[in-house]
Amino acid sequence: MGITATIMNTATGQPIQKMSFGRMPKPWASFTLATGELVTAERIDVTPPAPGKFAATVQVWVKLKAAG
Repeated sequence: MGITATIMNTATGQPIQKMSFGRMPKPWASFTLATGELVTAERIDVTPPAPGKFAATVQVWVKLKAAG
């Protein structure tokens, strides 16, 4: 069973995209976003599932390079 995580921007706190991983990503894991940008996970938050639910919420926080 894979992990579906929300990729979050550390600068704005806004979600960037959803991404599936084969297993739980490590805090230093690097991956490519849908935009083609290579990012490294800075922090991973896992919240327990809501009552009556099975899946926990996973958020991977990344820092995007400044556009310019």
